Amino acid sequence: MTNSTVLTASDNASSTQQHEDEHEKPSVQNNTPRKFNRRWNWVLGAAIPVVLLASWHVVTTYGIVPAYQLSTPASVWDALLDLHSRGELFGHIAISTQRVILGFVLGAALGLALGAVVGLSSLSHSFLAPTIGALRAVPSLAWVPLLILWLKIGEESKVILIAIGAFFPVYTTFASALRHVDKQLIEVGRAYGLKGLNLLRTVLLPAATPPLISGLRLALAQSWLFLVAAELIASSVGLGFLLTDSQNSGRVDRLLLAIVLLAVLGKVTDSIVGIAEKRVLRRWS
Repeated sequence: MTNSTVLTASDNASSTQQHEDEHEKPSVQNNTPRKFNRRWNWVLGAAIPVVLLASWHVVTTYGIVPAYQLSTPASVWDALLDLHSRGELFGHIAISTQRVILGFVLGAALGLALGAVVGLSSLSHSFLAPTIGALRAVPSLAWVPLLILWLKIGEESKVILIAIGAFFPVYTTFASALRHVDKQLIEVGRAYGLKGLNLLRTVLLPAATPPLISGLRLALAQSWLFLVAAELIASSVGLGFLLTDSQNSGRVDRLLLAIVLLAVLGKVTDSIVGIAEKRVLRRWS
């Protein structure tokens, strides 16, 4: 009896240890694919830019596309160094970034405010949504003459135009997200005595956060798009000015440089918002 009891206990202990090992192994194995996927994400993300750069180099170096239509990558790099040596490069980047940030913050704030009003009130939705929806269809360049007439050619008109571009994505996504929050979540919140701002902060805002952040990222992209139109308003500095001035003077190398800088700055700012998105979603979850 004693020996059988000991054997049984040892068998139970070994089986328990095996089960624990089986539970531990997946957790170790699960970490490896994540690191592997991250590395491959970087590789795959860089694949298209590398291929495009190589193709660009080939078609321009071997004369497949003439230089007056497409400058070589080396010429674009030389244009960057030339602007840097003249002390103009940082000025173009800094003023454009400043305009985008100011316009984005202003437009996003107004979008959040009106989006909350329209999303939380059926009366406000019926009253405001049709008019705002009609204004959203107005092209960006159509605002330029009106803003010049009202605000002249200073920084205000440029920032307001960028704010218009940032406003509509934030307003649309936030209002729609609030209107489509699960009614059961709202009822549960009210059952716990939540009302007004407490209900908004505890139930509605966490539910609307993912689409809201998507709207903010889209608004930031729109801000960079509207920047070029904004810097058509009698600008003498900025990436939009560099773009149009290079076109007028036939400097294809500088024109391509302006496009590359807009793409890089747009991606950098979007990545910053993406990092903030992960932290916000982690907090709400």
